[in-house]
Amino acid sequence: MVQQETWTVLKVLTWTKEFLTQKGVENARLESEWMLCAVLGLDRMGLYVNFDKPLTPKELADYRGMIARRGRREPLQYILGSQEFMGLDFAVTPAVLIPRHDTEVLVNETVKRAGKTSSILDVGTGSGCISISLAKALPGAAITGVDTSVDALAVAEKNCNTHGVAVKLLHGSLFEPVQGQQFHMVVSNPPYIPSDDLKTLQPEVRDYEPAGALDGGKDGLDFYRQIVAAATDYLVCGGWLLLEVGIDQAEQVRKLFLDNGKFAEVFAAKDTADIERVVGGQLK
Repeated sequence: MVQQETWTVLKVLTWTKEFLTQKGVENARLESEWMLCAVLGLDRMGLYVNFDKPLTPKELADYRGMIARRGRREPLQYILGSQEFMGLDFAVTPAVLIPRHDTEVLVNETVKRAGKTSSILDVGTGSGCISISLAKALPGAAITGVDTSVDALAVAEKNCNTHGVAVKLLHGSLFEPVQGQQFHMVVSNPPYIPSDDLKTLQPEVRDYEPAGALDGGKDGLDFYRQIVAAATDYLVCGGWLLLEVGIDQAEQVRKLFLDNGKFAEVFAAKDTADIERVVGGQLK
């Protein structure tokens, strides 16, 4: 009888790092560890003290399934089913954009200006990461999240339940589901990738994340034009509109606010990489 090869934690991590590196995956060793942690139910320290532990046939099969998916450049977050944002763990599926830490700037700038804010609208809520983070930071606020995707709203609802917050989730495009209502703040991380640039994105983004959450039209600003123009009808006097923007888009979006003529205190806020990431203004 031929003895089956023994795959220990260290051996499988070494092989996986080489495999994923050949497939063009950055941080291959670290991602290998995260996936193995998920399979074994260990943290990374647990891996380090169990390098000689052999994997069972089921553990090895489960891990190989994950590695095959990552080798096809499926995002690690979809494989693991979660992503951390604002110190909270959010469920993610291919129905939603994976939360980025850049978007934490939008949350922080909103909280900074909220004061005694009682109502916030999140346009394009996706996984609900913005709405839920705001609900955690501003427990007295009534928060509404809107999205065109029923599947995305299902993910957002799951995340609301996980974190024990009440966010009103509505299905529809932009302001359609809240006709006739007004809010103290409107926030959004709209699609902002120019259509022709989509094909140049990393495979993880281009091939797996929802195109509807990425494609911002010819110049990437289609949704900004619509939101800035319409938001004046959905904000109370003195209410704030805050928008996340892509790299090198802040000046153009700031101009949309100024040309509208109904916003004062127009500002831009930078992320940790010194990139202008949020543009906002206060309704006169």
